[in-house]
Amino acid sequence: MIENKYQKFAEVLRPTAVKAGRKILEVREGNLGISIKGDQSPVTIADQQAEKIILSSLKNIAPEIPIIAEESVSAGIVPETKEIFWLVDPLDGTKEFISGGSDFTVNIALIENGIPTFAVIYVPATCKLYTALNRDTAILQNVTHDVISPDEIPIRTRPIPQEGMTAVASKSHLDDQTKAFLIDNNIENTVSVGSSLKFCIVATGDADIYPRFGPTMEWDIAAGHAILNAAGGSVTNPDGTPFKYQKKGYLNGAFIAKSHPS
Repeated sequence: MIENKYQKFAEVLRPTAVKAGRKILEVREGNLGISIKGDQSPVTIADQQAEKIILSSLKNIAPEIPIIAEESVSAGIVPETKEIFWLVDPLDGTKEFISGGSDFTVNIALIENGIPTFAVIYVPATCKLYTALNRDTAILQNVTHDVISPDEIPIRTRPIPQEGMTAVASKSHLDDQTKAFLIDNNIENTVSVGSSLKFCIVATGDADIYPRFGPTMEWDIAAGHAILNAAGGSVTNPDGTPFKYQKKGYLNGAFIAKSHPS
């Protein structure tokens, strides 16, 4: 029954993420409608329209599950959540999107008892679609002219090497704590990328670790966390304890995302 639930979600939400991605690219061709939210972060028409597309699908397939979505929360719409809820970031990497970059994603994640168990990440600029089909299966699909390829490519993390680890770091949030972490762990190789793609790079075995000490929101990372978990990796607090969701204000503290150790 559980697998059937996740399969149902995948069948609906993968096309939904692609549709939201198409809307984002359409908006990019015209007026972005940029404004600044109360937390001083930018928002565009693309964020808002993509979220409408996602919310409509979620309400149709699972009307009983509350939705915590970034732009809705900014508008003061914060439903009460219990053990199961959705986390949605319709356009993660808005600054990259505005600047003309390609590192922006559509993110949908299901949280169950504090753990992300199912997720979809779509990368509109490269037409790559990542899915955590369940807690143990992560796949990558290509999208051509908004049509999702039936070929599901399994993705897995690589073993962390004893020497010469590669870290993925934020393009805009490489703070002093992160720099110190890299030095303390003798990490000289870094990959700079924005949005939830940082998790996908570790999940596909193209990097080993993603340390983050600056603040993020739960909707920023939940989908990436689910995909990394399903690909064999993990996300923990810096002390190694489990990283949980449904925190006060949905605000994250520091975390370490990494591949499996051996």
